[in-house]
Amino acid sequence: MLDLTVPNPANEFHGHHVGLVLDSYQELLGTPLLQQLPGQSLGEAAFNAGFALLSHTADADPLFNYANRQALALFEFEWQELVGLPSRFSAEPVNRAERERLLAQVSSRGYIDDYSGVRIAKSGQRFLIEHAVVWNVYDQWRRYYGQAACFSDWRLLP
Repeated sequence: MLDLTVPNPANEFHGHHVGLVLDSYQELLGTPLLQQLPGQSLGEAAFNAGFALLSHTADADPLFNYANRQALALFEFEWQELVGLPSRFSAEPVNRAERERLLAQVSSRGYIDDYSGVRIAKSGQRFLIEHAVVWNVYDQWRRYYGQAACFSDWRLLP
């Protein structure tokens, strides 16, 4: 189910969802994605992290179901605009086949930790992401829940 409420203290910054994303990352890659500060929840730490973090559903045409503050700024969306948007729209039509191959590779291997590709913001601004990690997300019963991605290396393209 998609939660259209902006991450905030009242909803623990979507802490349950973030927990699944972070637990899956740690299980698959063997290291934590981030450390929380004293007095800070994991949800708040993820939302305010200095890297982009996004996730999408397990649907045949996956929908974004999370983006942290950095990802929202980079893609130039508000929370309510991005959540529920098919994640394929993060790539230009010409790059969507390559994106599909990436997602299939992640599905079969569990994760990749060296993805690079061009993405597009709401304004049409193109940017290259490099060294991204993309991984499968599982729920607490080990059922496939979707996929997530994080990256801190990007540059705007002309």
